[in-house]
Amino acid sequence: MIDDDGQQLGIMPPFEAIKKAREQNLDLVEISPTAQPPVCRIMDYGKYLYQQEKKEREAKKHQKTITVKEVKFRINVDDHDYETKKNHVLRFLGEGDKVKATIFFRGREMTRTGLGRQILERLIKDVEPHSIVEFRPRQEGNTLHAILAPKKTEKEREKEKQREEKQKAAAQSAPGPSAPPAQVAKPAS
Repeated sequence: MIDDDGQQLGIMPPFEAIKKAREQNLDLVEISPTAQPPVCRIMDYGKYLYQQEKKEREAKKHQKTITVKEVKFRINVDDHDYETKKNHVLRFLGEGDKVKATIFFRGREMTRTGLGRQILERLIKDVEPHSIVEFRPRQEGNTLHAILAPKKTEKEREKEKQREEKQKAAAQSAPGPSAPPAQVAKPAS
């Protein structure tokens, strides 16, 4: 038996333990029922449950929920549009989100699925330094999609940002290239 203060009270029959707990206006909680003899503790059970719930809420605050952002392409996408959407993909990956690149085929475009696969392969190759391919391009019905995940964890990205900021600050504080000292001509004697 363990007291609310963490002091061991020794072995005692259950009715005595319950009596002690009631005297202190606390609860008798069984901690380890499989031990011989079972281990119990005198504590405020409501307070204990509240503290456990508080710890769980605190742990949830520090969790990063992974969201999947979708970027849609067409098989006849122009180069400029492709670059814009590629930049969106890079931004999403930089923020730590997964990206689902989708190509939707309509009507006769279904006969040209190879073009869609080429676009996704090009995208995968272009963002390769920043991403890991979770799912290679795969066709489901009239859509072709691939899923990309960020390569670095959030902590690694934070460290990299701090390193870049330090380099920028060092570059700004360092004096620029100075002009060579002017040479003074000596008077002829």
